[in-house]
Amino acid sequence: MSLPKDCQAWRRTTGKTPVTLERVTEKLPSTLKPKEVLIRIHAVSLNYRDVAMLNGTYPASVIERGIPGSDCAAEVVAIGSSVKIFKIGDHVAPTFDLINLKGTESEMACLGGDVDGVLRRYAIYDEEVLYRLPSNLSWEEVCRVYKPTGMIDPNTNIAFATNRFPLSRVLELLRGTVLIYQTQWTVAKSPSYKVVSPRSSMLSSFVKLNLCSGTGGVSMFALLLCLAAGIHPIITSSSDEKLKFALKQGPEGAIDGINYVSHPKWEEEARRLTNGQGVDIVVENAGQTTIAQSLDSIRRRGLVSMVGFLGGASSGQVPDLFYGVLMKSATLR
Repeated sequence: MSLPKDCQAWRRTTGKTPVTLERVTEKLPSTLKPKEVLIRIHAVSLNYRDVAMLNGTYPASVIERGIPGSDCAAEVVAIGSSVKIFKIGDHVAPTFDLINLKGTESEMACLGGDVDGVLRRYAIYDEEVLYRLPSNLSWEEVCRVYKPTGMIDPNTNIAFATNRFPLSRVLELLRGTVLIYQTQWTVAKSPSYKVVSPRSSMLSSFVKLNLCSGTGGVSMFALLLCLAAGIHPIITSSSDEKLKFALKQGPEGAIDGINYVSHPKWEEEARRLTNGQGVDIVVENAGQTTIAQSLDSIRRRGLVSMVGFLGGASSGQVPDLFYGVLMKSATLR
């Protein structure tokens, strides 16, 4: 088939923040390189980081007039002469970091920030940065659920993969653990969106507790992942009503909840729920506004995995983390 000549895209405007998006029409290459794949993007899922870039609150520099978006669901419409993995009609998406494919790279090329993202009709990628999507889900469903952030195997139908482990293997490794997550119902109403994960004691033992802060999309997905893996989650929210909803996602007694308005020192309640030991892993979405509490909520030799900055990114708010990490022999990643 002949390649499309034009592509509609949305680019960030320039000037004083907050900036907005501008719809543009751009030319596409007339030919593909041997390993390149042309995809038609059917659905895009926007993230907090996309809004932060528009508002000027993203903690890293981004390319000027870049195309936002890192999560999408797309269809292969053309392939280069040497492409072996994919064929026309396959459902695919690009990985988040186009350079970090082996886990040894020092540079980054993250979609929507370092390089143009996916808020466009067509895009061209090397086949090695694409992965398959399941065809039984709608474009809208799959673009919100599947996104590998590390190394991937494009031949697997599982997109949540770390170090080339499919999701089924990840669940097997996590089975019998407990996680505590903190999430939010909506990011706009609660600036301290965060997730606290399993209490993992070193490599020789499994995580048992995971803490989710609030009831936003990331944390609710983590909550469901915990339940599927046999992990006991503890979820927090500012609303008792939302906690009731979250607790109904599993069998009675399978999930604990903490109202962080009623319990502003939610880390103490998390320790109480774990018989004073604390959780194994904290998946930290809020960042500097809650990381001290996250450290306080983990057990000794626990892990805090920093994955977000929903609490803001002001350099003047950074807490002293040295004592918490040192005294608990904790890992801050």
